[in-house]
Amino acid sequence: MRYPIASVLGAVALCSSMAAQAEVTQSTDNGFVTKDVALVAARPKEAWLALISPADWWSSEHTWSGDAANLRMTPQAGGCFCEKIPEVDTPERFTLEGSVEHMRVIQAYPESALRMVGALGPLQSEPVTGVLTIALTEVDLPGEPARKGTRIVWEYNVGGSMRYEIPVISKAVDGVMSLQLAGLAQKLGAVDMPEQEKPELQDDGSAEDVSAVSDGESATKSNEPSSAYVDDETAPDEGATIETLGTI
Repeated sequence: MRYPIASVLGAVALCSSMAAQAEVTQSTDNGFVTKDVALVAARPKEAWLALISPADWWSSEHTWSGDAANLRMTPQAGGCFCEKIPEVDTPERFTLEGSVEHMRVIQAYPESALRMVGALGPLQSEPVTGVLTIALTEVDLPGEPARKGTRIVWEYNVGGSMRYEIPVISKAVDGVMSLQLAGLAQKLGAVDMPEQEKPELQDDGSAEDVSAVSDGESATKSNEPSSAYVDDETAPDEGATIETLGTI
């Protein structure tokens, strides 16, 4: 399904009014990093079980088939975050069943962290690498120290040569990442983020480090859809502007 570029960019404004906090934390000539944070009333186990079931919360408008029910994820190294493209069998048209790999799991720590690699949406046609790290941390709910919830940090790091204008595509991708996290948060019971919990930039312009989830380090130390879509035949020429991209 195609999604108007204006609507994708509008997702940034939409999600800023929800419980999730979002921003593009880094932007260079050949890549960008987006970070989104949400606080939910569910404990990490419940949050993890929901996270690995994207069919229940991913936006259908950001799938190739137009229906999030066709999404599935295998939460183990080498596992696929994939989508089934159902066959069509009508008097007017017949097609075989297809599939799409959105991302591949490279790290899965139940109730703590999930890391996947993959170029989402229009980035799939570009020679880029995208790494999505989602960290879950148990926290006290604001104003209710006796109740526990989960802080979800969602970081998408994209690098490589691409035919998109980085300042524009980074905001579009962040808007859709924010939309997906907001969907997960709403399913789990989104909680307003305290001011002190909002992401703060470091001196180098980056936000909290989520890389510590790797190499066996504690996931709590740390601090994927789909995004946007274009057909191969409508992929942008070098130097294309957002206006030439059509839909995303």
